[in-house]
Amino acid sequence: MSRFEINEEFCLDGRPVKLLSGAVHYFRLMPEYWEDCLYNLKAMGFNTVETYIPWNIHEPEEGEFDFSGSRDVEAFVRLAGSMGLHVILRPSPFICAEWEMGGLPAWLLRYPDMKVRTNTPLFLEKVEAYYRELFRHIADLQITRGGPVILMQVENEYGSFGNDKEYLRRIKSLMERFGAEVPFFTSDGSWDAALEAGSLIEDGVLATANFGSRSDENLDVLEAFFKRHGRKWPLMCMEFWDGWFNRWREKIITRDAEDLAMEVRQLLERASINLYMFQGGTNFGFYNGCSARGYTDLPQITSYNYDAILTEWGQPTEKFYQVREVIRELFPEIPTGEPRAHERAAYGRAELTGKVSLFSCLDDLAECRRSAYPMTMEEAGNGYGYMLYRTQVKGYNRKMKVKAVQASDRVQYYLNGMFEGTQYQNNSGEELELFFGPENRLDLLVENMGRVNYGYKLQAPTQRKGIRTGVMVDIHFESGWEQYALPLDNVNRVDFEKEWIQDTPAFYRYEFQVDQPKDTFLNCRELGKGVAFINGFNLGRYWSEGPVQYLYIPAPLLREGKNELIVFETEGKTAGALWLEDCPVYVEYE
Repeated sequence: MSRFEINEEFCLDGRPVKLLSGAVHYFRLMPEYWEDCLYNLKAMGFNTVETYIPWNIHEPEEGEFDFSGSRDVEAFVRLAGSMGLHVILRPSPFICAEWEMGGLPAWLLRYPDMKVRTNTPLFLEKVEAYYRELFRHIADLQITRGGPVILMQVENEYGSFGNDKEYLRRIKSLMERFGAEVPFFTSDGSWDAALEAGSLIEDGVLATANFGSRSDENLDVLEAFFKRHGRKWPLMCMEFWDGWFNRWREKIITRDAEDLAMEVRQLLERASINLYMFQGGTNFGFYNGCSARGYTDLPQITSYNYDAILTEWGQPTEKFYQVREVIRELFPEIPTGEPRAHERAAYGRAELTGKVSLFSCLDDLAECRRSAYPMTMEEAGNGYGYMLYRTQVKGYNRKMKVKAVQASDRVQYYLNGMFEGTQYQNNSGEELELFFGPENRLDLLVENMGRVNYGYKLQAPTQRKGIRTGVMVDIHFESGWEQYALPLDNVNRVDFEKEWIQDTPAFYRYEFQVDQPKDTFLNCRELGKGVAFINGFNLGRYWSEGPVQYLYIPAPLLREGKNELIVFETEGKTAGALWLEDCPVYVEYE
């Protein structure tokens, strides 16, 4: 049985080893593409793959677990091991990763007293139940049991959130209780306050640092931190950021390949590396995360391209070749190779074959939940996607002011089926003046655009989505509400025989033919805002605001012959046809 140890160097079976790792998130790729991605990682000369494990996809509802398909972390790790790669696992309750709520499940928010990432009985009770199931899938993957896993993370960038060492020890203890045997590590920002707050160096847990430039400067900080604590450990950058994530309404962020290669060379002369990301992949469904700047939430886009070594769709970039050259020069004994790429196709025109208003098919998609005052999305459903709130308002043939109090994240107002306005989290308390006749139906469609995944707003009230307080008409709160939770995980139930109403949120069905499935891209330029499904699979969100105006469709989601594309469009935009192209589409900002 092999063994992995942390001495003055990383040692595998007693021999020093430098970890050359790349981050790959199994849950952001099609399982059919895992092998190609890992093959390319080895072709670049790397010997290790690192991945997070997001709690929210494995326990989508409390007590209900899912480790199938793209969630099959065990299959991903075993595949990596069969290809000769070591594996670094990060099963911490919180992962950040620009992932919805940092991987924490939305159902935690149903508990009024929940304080995530704290040494509190309620939170630790939920982590314990999750770990009990998770470690049934990952414990036997450790190198101590013949598997490829050499390291496990206790917590992720905790020094950028808290400094409760007893909390960290409780998480570590739970991991050990359920079978963790390989060495532990923590990863934090590369400055003293973060390293001190987020590490368990005093308990002998390896501390690693996260950064993307000034390698020598950052490694000096980490080395000095070790020295102060009397540790002689190998240096490692657990997240060397080779690109960056992107947000709606902002330009795509890129990084020069030569600059990256220069920094990687500098780092590898002193330390081990985990490139974040090797391949970013896609935030399919409603799992994109959200940044926060001051009081403003900044949701991230569906693409997690990250300007990484491989593109979102697995195409090797110039960064691949530049980094591979560094490996060849520094470690000539390491075998490298030529990368693989997927074929892409332009399938052309997808014809519109049906359309129906959301208002016409609500009962097909969701159970009506009635309450005196509005329920949050977590109370009424699983907390993802959309929620439609409806009430009847008595009017007096005059204008009255309406406002949603504490609503997140995006609210569209409809009075008797007519669109009246859109508000966002930062202005949802502002009043709209609407004309009310004697009897009126008031609808509010609220979208959860993604929960904050990093920083102080992780515990903010705005993490609970929908309408948290109520809706005021005139100067009183309206009572008597119906709400329809719309995670849109059942679009196969949409009845396109029902009525389509212009300028309302609606479903549109398109069809196109495929002779041989290949990767393709849905051009979204004719659309406004919403989400799209290919053969029932949620591809994620689109928005005309950019910076991307496409949705990536991997070949495994297509089938030979007729394919069905369903678009849920919230802005009232209608397109008689959509186009499938062989390249992504971007907004060009001035």
